[in-house]
Amino acid sequence: MLKGFKDFLLRGNVVDLAVAVVIGAAFTAVVTAFTTAFLKPLIQLVSGGGELAGTFVVNDVSFDYASFINQVITFVITAAVVYFLVVYPLKAIQDRRRRGEEAGPAEPTDVELLTEIRDLLKENRTTGRDQV
Repeated sequence: MLKGFKDFLLRGNVVDLAVAVVIGAAFTAVVTAFTTAFLKPLIQLVSGGGELAGTFVVNDVSFDYASFINQVITFVITAAVVYFLVVYPLKAIQDRRRRGEEAGPAEPTDVELLTEIRDLLKENRTTGRDQV
């Protein structure tokens, strides 16, 4: 039962879904807070500071390019962390399994199964049971 559960979890699409939903959502909140609190003010400071820093105005319409740059940085940081902490290590494990360096789920051999059946039959014969 546990072997089946482990095989289910190690399937690529299940792991990708878990990564995308759980880790991605949780870490995005942290990265967004960081970029909003620290990087956006730096972008505004570099672009001249003041009340309209990080924006430009055309025909009384304000374009906030600092927020756009902030979101791009948020995306890149989140994607990099998810890739290097989850996707890359999982891919390395799967590659090692394919090459045979790391043991996958162990299954009994035919000889082991036949030996177990033989031992059970012997035990039933000596105890006088008719059923296996």
